[in-house]
Amino acid sequence: MAEEVILLDVLLSMFGARVRIALAEKEVKYENKEQNLSDKSPLLLEMNPIHKKIPVLIHNGKPVCESLIIVEYIDNVWQRKAPLLPTDPYQRSQARFWADFVDKKLYVAGNKVLTITTKGEEQETAKKEFLDTLKMLEAELGDKPYFGGESFGFVDIALVGFYSWFHAYETFGNFSVEAECPKLIAWAKRCMEKESVSKSLPDQKTVYEYVVQVRKKFGIE
Repeated sequence: MAEEVILLDVLLSMFGARVRIALAEKEVKYENKEQNLSDKSPLLLEMNPIHKKIPVLIHNGKPVCESLIIVEYIDNVWQRKAPLLPTDPYQRSQARFWADFVDKKLYVAGNKVLTITTKGEEQETAKKEFLDTLKMLEAELGDKPYFGGESFGFVDIALVGFYSWFHAYETFGNFSVEAECPKLIAWAKRCMEKESVSKSLPDQKTVYEYVVQVRKKFGIE
């Protein structure tokens, strides 16, 4: 019986991008069903009744939710390609730690940059928090090609989706990521050379235009 793999997704989501990249890395064929989060589909509500959000991977009718959990699921189920998570237990724990750090620190700090309503001290505080978080990630990367070493893997997948949002962060936060974290930008460009990444990420200007519209909707100029 043929496998059925469906992804409930939104193109601009850095979390959805993780799943798209993981599926591409494992060469898994799937059906992508773009979702409208302003009018959530019955399928999304049925498949993720707890959080009611994307991404959701539906594998032979069974849903898997939360992007990092989905990536790990993909890694475990489709083992025909190189593993995304390290096989060494300690290295695996560290990969999970830094992926979690991206979700709990970088995502939160980035949202502050995009939603500030005033210039001055508030903007500087948000900018500092965001850049400090990026600098911690850059320090963890060090001189390695990828976070796990020589091979593209779990932490790279967790982080690289944010690259599409860098132009928006920089514009509204009034800073340059490359000036502050040149090694991180070099890493992102290295990742973008991979077809699994470049074909999975939205254009930075498309993301920026989306953020502009959201800010207008909420009265943030």
